[in-house]
Amino acid sequence: MTEQKTTPAPVAIPALPAPKRSRGRAIPLIIVVLGVIAFFVWRGYFANPPVPDNLVILSGRIEGDDAAVAAKITGRILEVRVREGDLVKAGDVIAVLDSDQMRSRVDQAKAALAGAEARGRSALDQIGILQQQIQQNDLQTEQSKMDATGRVRQAEAGVQAAESDLAQQEANLKLAQFDNDAYQKLVKTGAVSERQGRQAATTAEQQSAAVTAARRRLEAARGNLEMTRASLANPGIRESQTSVLRKQITLNQGEMVTASATTSQARAQLAEAESNSRDLTIRAPFDGTVMTRAAEPGEVVAAGTAIVTLLDLSRVYLRGFVPEGEIGKVKIGQTARVYIDSAPDKPIEASVQRIDPQATFTPQNTYFRDDRVKQVVGVKIQIQGAVGFAKPGMPADGEILVQGTAWPAKRFQTK
Repeated sequence: MTEQKTTPAPVAIPALPAPKRSRGRAIPLIIVVLGVIAFFVWRGYFANPPVPDNLVILSGRIEGDDAAVAAKITGRILEVRVREGDLVKAGDVIAVLDSDQMRSRVDQAKAALAGAEARGRSALDQIGILQQQIQQNDLQTEQSKMDATGRVRQAEAGVQAAESDLAQQEANLKLAQFDNDAYQKLVKTGAVSERQGRQAATTAEQQSAAVTAARRRLEAARGNLEMTRASLANPGIRESQTSVLRKQITLNQGEMVTASATTSQARAQLAEAESNSRDLTIRAPFDGTVMTRAAEPGEVVAAGTAIVTLLDLSRVYLRGFVPEGEIGKVKIGQTARVYIDSAPDKPIEASVQRIDPQATFTPQNTYFRDDRVKQVVGVKIQIQGAVGFAKPGMPADGEILVQGTAWPAKRFQTK
């Protein structure tokens, strides 16, 4: 028991060479660190050699210009015929709306157009009838003028004949009276018989009656002349009737012009109503892919409310940024290549389509070989082909060939 208390076995001073073993473990650690440093040096200076002068490289994202397909009018959605990811062609039906108000407007416009056209046809028919009446009146007026002139001349001739007859009868009366006076004297003297005296008196009386009749015929002829002259006013009356008809034609022409204007307005309203009715069927404006479906059947959407969003995947592009110091090399139309992370060794043909007109600050989601770059210029590189391969939202790298036509044999990546 005493020996155990004086010399404790676990404490052994000679076991202190442990620091030598620590230095032995540090040597491999130093080698590993040096190897890592050598790897990064190799990667930085040998694996990624300097970019040639004929290339400008950039990084960014694949983007596309989508379009919101919206309703032009307010209505309730009856059906939506597409879903996300569906391919559509230009003119394909996207959705169908229901609107009683639009159908009512179409019916009203059709009724208004029919009424305006009916008024126009009625006015035109009335004008035709009045024109025929005018033609008949013109013919009758000319005929009336000719008839009246002929009758007046005939009546004047009748008056002249009656006057001549009266003059002759009066002359015969004077001769008969003279003979009667002479025979009556001779009867008294007995030179002639009483019978001859009576015969002379009878002849005088008959001739007096003939004069009276001739005077009556003259008065009748003169009355007929006055009546015939009055008929000369008939053409003027017919002309006044024609003037009234012409005024009615003018009124109907005005009605026709009004009906024509109303018809044009009704047709425009009908065309607008039918166009609005056609807008109840929403169609794809171009070939594309449905990216989002924002409305469902049964919803009431206002004009301009998006129902789906379309994107033409054949027109996607790389949106990236070039340092301000290198943007002078980049020109619109230059050949380019785009690489996406899922196929880093498969270049996609592209070309420079747009260069921003002014520089901006470095975007936070874009990384360059030189992190100290503060001013950059946005560039749009249009991808050619790769439909469905390069999709919006994918990160991607790009190379722009700014000199010559030959591409380097090796891809140069951003750090």
